[in-house]
Amino acid sequence: MSRAQRLLDLIQILRSHRFPVTGQRLAEELGISLRSLYRDIATLQQQGASITGEPGLGYVLKPGFMLPPLMFSEEEIEALVLGSRWVADRGDPHLAEAARNALQKIAAVLPDDLRLSLDTNTLLAGPDLIRPEFDTALPLLRSAIRNERKILLNYRDAQDKLSQRMIWPFALGFFEHIRVLIAWCELRQEIRHFRTDRIVSFEVYELRYPRRRQALLKEWRAQEGIAADKN
Repeated sequence: MSRAQRLLDLIQILRSHRFPVTGQRLAEELGISLRSLYRDIATLQQQGASITGEPGLGYVLKPGFMLPPLMFSEEEIEALVLGSRWVADRGDPHLAEAARNALQKIAAVLPDDLRLSLDTNTLLAGPDLIRPEFDTALPLLRSAIRNERKILLNYRDAQDKLSQRMIWPFALGFFEHIRVLIAWCELRQEIRHFRTDRIVSFEVYELRYPRRRQALLKEWRAQEGIAADKN
């Protein structure tokens, strides 16, 4: 393993932990000696990484450190390209454009050899022949989620029954041909799932709902038995 790759791996390990990690544990995960680990930490600190801690107490990486573009691995570039291509083909127009723009920005700062890997990437996202309905509303729904705004929803369920709900949207699930809005429902007093193709209409209120979306997302994950993201 090259030292550049090892430094990248060290950053990734530190990012995956919210609390200090001992030098011994870091060295074991990287397969290096403690002395090499201390040198790597010093190198990253010199490059601007805000790593705090000391031997015996553990180390933690404060948020905000941006890795130099040259530290992307080829597999990471493949993942970025494939994910961006999937979103560009299956996302609503706003999200698709954002995916294409993001890829262009990444390409603009990559070294020549990695830019070639991006331009010649052969991982392709096949065309979606069944376009989900109601995608035009997704930008408004995403905005309501970001801003933690209540939504008055007119919804038709699988039995074709129409109902009106006041909901607190906090997540949006993207499946192959279905989009699912996840929200706290004031009517049912529990978290419910709403397929966007069954939404008849909705109105976003300026009223902010009383809980944070992160707390609702954590509750939903616990309810569904889904592990939280490390990052």
